[in-house]
Amino acid sequence: MGKVFTWEPPRSRAVRSPAIFAPISAVVILSASIGQRLKRTAELVVGVALGIAIGDAIILTIGTGTWQLALIVPLAVIAAVFLCGGAALVTQAASSGVLVATLTPATGALYPQRFIDALIGGLVGLIVLVLLLPLNPLAIVRRTADPALDVLTDMLFLSSAALTDRDRHRAGKAARRLHKAEDELAEFRDGVDAGHETAVLAPVRWRTRGPLAQYAAIAEHLTRALRNSRVLTRRAVSLLADDEPVPAALPQAVRQLGEAVHAMRHELDTGTEPKRARRHALDAARHASVAYEAGLGFNDSVVVAQIRATASDIIRASGTRPDDVERLVGEAFSNAK
Repeated sequence: MGKVFTWEPPRSRAVRSPAIFAPISAVVILSASIGQRLKRTAELVVGVALGIAIGDAIILTIGTGTWQLALIVPLAVIAAVFLCGGAALVTQAASSGVLVATLTPATGALYPQRFIDALIGGLVGLIVLVLLLPLNPLAIVRRTADPALDVLTDMLFLSSAALTDRDRHRAGKAARRLHKAEDELAEFRDGVDAGHETAVLAPVRWRTRGPLAQYAAIAEHLTRALRNSRVLTRRAVSLLADDEPVPAALPQAVRQLGEAVHAMRHELDTGTEPKRARRHALDAARHASVAYEAGLGFNDSVVVAQIRATASDIIRASGTRPDDVERLVGEAFSNAK
């Protein structure tokens, strides 16, 4: 008789999980980090690794199933919040835990390599972003600066025209639009921060640090200019509502402020010193002085004061020292014919 062969089930052994989490982590970082700050990018790396670690621990301890999945998500969220993570870390930790729980079977073995793979993939993604494919910091800043500068320019022009035509409707429109311009300012400041981080970390972008410093200074003073302009436009509405006189030089002064902001945007885009912006701001102060000498009511006086303050903000944003700003604006205001 021939030999009888019997089949025996193979002994259980740990099988290494496919290294899918490294590329997943890298892709998440590369796709979600465009235009975002380094802190959020780092949170994504930690979130992926944290979710995988918690998912593996739960599966090893109590197996897989619907209620185990329901347990993984809140635990991942709690752990992310405990680490003082932002929305990116919390979301990525929860989604990575779900991925582990639903796509990998329970084998009774712990796979620490998954956690390590996720960290490696995330770090590779960061290295690619910083060293190989860094975004252009100036492009980031200009993309966010232009809307903020445009809205200030357009509403100053609109307010000037409203004063010339004594049009309360257009004056009110300018005031309302500037009141809502904080979103553009916030995006501009975020763009400056993101561009600065890229310029510091990416060697190929180090040469942009000089122009970025100029944008950073402008962001601070532009915020003040916009808030002063907001008061200016509100008082313009009150001026027209109270039927106060509008000297011809007053709308001209507001118009020159708009010209100054418009010139600053162009000079920043071309990388030149904002001399035209400074000149228009001084012209605004001169026209405001002429309007003041013509005799003003209460609201007109406030408009003149805000024109002078906004002109000072613009000149300061052009790189002029604070002491020189006060001197230049004072001379322009007192020497106007």
